[in-house]
Amino acid sequence: MLESQREPTPREDSGELETALAFLTFARHCLLKKVDGLNEEQLRRSLVVSDTTLLGLVQHCAAGERWWFAHHLGGDPAYATTDFSMVVPPGRSAAEVIADYRAAIAESNRHIAAAGAPEALTVLPVDGSHKTLRWVLAHETGEVIRHVGHADILREQIDGVTGR
Repeated sequence: MLESQREPTPREDSGELETALAFLTFARHCLLKKVDGLNEEQLRRSLVVSDTTLLGLVQHCAAGERWWFAHHLGGDPAYATTDFSMVVPPGRSAAEVIADYRAAIAESNRHIAAAGAPEALTVLPVDGSHKTLRWVLAHETGEVIRHVGHADILREQIDGVTGR
């Protein structure tokens, strides 16, 4: 099958932080591509037993951004009780969910820039110990990429669009 959304992975290799951020940025971009051009009904369509939807994946990833970068890395207590739900309330529009994800990304990027170096430690511990920015970037990139895989399957079922 033709991969209609295929684009190359990042070629950034100038430094550890720059490379890690390039791959996280790529993963985020891939998720946003999966929702591009779809209407509200398509974005909310449940096609799997788990009721996962494209819009739910975006909402969940916004929560992940805030949990890891604002809460743990930045120490922001506002996200101590982050809701990772993939169920988007009917009153919350697709445009709001997508804009919120973009805002969460921008906020995360500010926390990453403030940390400044891969060996910078989280302000708040993760499972009892402080982790490096390196670890948080690797973990969050893995999480987003995993959800992009889910989104790719859902998007292909909706309209046949495939590729990273």
